[in-house]
Amino acid sequence: MYVCICNAVTDKQIRKAAESGVKDLWDLQRELGVAAGCGSCKEMASEILGESRLAKARFEPVRYQPAAA
Repeated sequence: MYVCICNAVTDKQIRKAAESGVKDLWDLQRELGVAAGCGSCKEMASEILGESRLAKARFEPVRYQPAAA
């Protein structure tokens, strides 16, 4: 689905950017140009980015580190 019509950016591109380390709308704007034109996609792009980052955080493995004795 197209999120940013001005720059032809899709939700898949936003999710992929989140996986590669994009953390906020400013990073997303720099990477893909989202919300750099009319700005009507800003809210949707932020929502998709947030969902993607949250999903990634849920499935990140946690490494066990024993306490120093």
